[in-house]
Amino acid sequence: MSEQPGRYQRSASGMIGAMLVLLLAIGAFAGFRALNREELEVRPEPVDYLSAVEAAQSGDWQVVYPEALPEGWTATSIDASAEQAWGIGFLTGDGFAGVQQADESLSSMLRTYVDEDTTAVDPVVPGGELAGRWLAFEDAGGDLAYASRLDGQTVLVYGSAPESDLLELAGSLTTAPVAG
Repeated sequence: MSEQPGRYQRSASGMIGAMLVLLLAIGAFAGFRALNREELEVRPEPVDYLSAVEAAQSGDWQVVYPEALPEGWTATSIDASAEQAWGIGFLTGDGFAGVQQADESLSSMLRTYVDEDTTAVDPVVPGGELAGRWLAFEDAGGDLAYASRLDGQTVLVYGSAPESDLLELAGSLTTAPVAG
C-alpha cells in the first residue's frame, strides 16, 4: 500500500493567481478604510497669551505683544523665563509666526530661532507702535525674520508664515498695558 495522497500541483500560474487574489483583498480593505474614515485634524491647543502678558506687566516687565490677532490666527505657545526672555508663537492661516524678546545679541537669536545661516535682506518699516526700520533676514528654507531693538533688548519677529503675515505681526506689536 504505497498509495500517496494527492498533492497540490504547484505552478507559476497558480502562484500568480493566488497573489492576484491577495492583492484584490488588500485593495478592497484599503478602499473600505478610505471611504469609512473621518479626517483627523490635529490643531494645537490655543493659549491665552493676553493673560500671560498681563501677568508679566504686573511684575514690571515690559513685553511686546499684539493687542489683537487677525482672524484665523491662534496663539499656540508662550515662552517666559526668569532671564527676561519672552516669546509668543502663533499659527496663521499659512504657517508659523513667532515673537521673541530677550537680552541677547541679534546673531544669537537668529541662530536660535531662524537658522545657523541667515542672510540680511533689505530692511522694512512695518509701522505700528514700535515704528522704525526693522532689519530683515531670510534663510535658505524660506523662513523670514525681522529684528528691532527696544530698551536694550532684541525683538525678533520670525517664522515660516508669508512675509505679509510677519509684517502685520511686527506692525501690531505694542507694550501698552493690556486692556482689561
